[in-house]
Amino acid sequence: MACLNPAQLQKFQEDGFLVLEGFLSAEECVAMQRRIGEIVAEMEVPLHCRTEFSTQGEEQLRMQGSTDYFLSSGDKIRFFFEKGVFDKKGNFLVPPEKAINKIAHALHAYDPVFKRVTHSPKMQALVRSLGLQKPVVVQSMYIFKQPHIGGEASSHQDATFLYTEPLGRVLGVWIALEDATLENGCLWFIPGSHTSGVERRMVRAPAGSVTGLSFLGSEPARDDSLFVPTPVQRGGLILIHGEVVHKSEANLSDRSRHAYTFHLMEASGTTWSPENWLQPTAELPFPPLYT
Repeated sequence: MACLNPAQLQKFQEDGFLVLEGFLSAEECVAMQRRIGEIVAEMEVPLHCRTEFSTQGEEQLRMQGSTDYFLSSGDKIRFFFEKGVFDKKGNFLVPPEKAINKIAHALHAYDPVFKRVTHSPKMQALVRSLGLQKPVVVQSMYIFKQPHIGGEASSHQDATFLYTEPLGRVLGVWIALEDATLENGCLWFIPGSHTSGVERRMVRAPAGSVTGLSFLGSEPARDDSLFVPTPVQRGGLILIHGEVVHKSEANLSDRSRHAYTFHLMEASGTTWSPENWLQPTAELPFPPLYT
């Protein structure tokens, strides 16, 4: 099974991330890509996602609509698009499968293919070997990183968005479904940056406020030379500590960089912040990883 050996465990604890090549087979990757193709083919795109308004007032409303769509996506399968892929009337300027940025945030709960991968025996064995007692799945995303238009993910810590007390209880699992290279936007990490807390938090604004979301604190300036590129081949998995600083560059190549990623929280002795944008719901409490 996919248990970590002591050397791997130590490396993860020191660096805050760990690459495991060959975690999934090519067949397992293909099954997920095929399933996502079916989901995209059947998707219905809400109007506010399609429309690019011109006036500032309308722009605000559109952003608010998008924020609501985002804020209520924790227990649903929803679609998020790259900038500039719709015309003024809301028609796609590129094929829909080339316009989509990500599908989120509950694939792990509602789609049988992604549920099976998330809760697979080898995934459970891997997480057990990290010492997690009661891990629950808090969110999942399929990220497309489209050729030429796949945007960058600026440097961040996952705990900015998924905050717990105490810290150190969130774990990201990132699986390359296509080769992630320097050219198409692989992840970059600052090794060892997971030990100095969280500088910035995204929180839900109080009910009735205009924005829906706000930030506490600010992201410190980070020395670019500290980042280490982490290319990984199709089927490879990267474990990501909730506080390790990471980013990805824009995809300027002509090859996409599909990935499936989900986040776990050690639920034993942990408080999930009630201010996090993502909250468990009556329809979908955070499901236990171990089945």
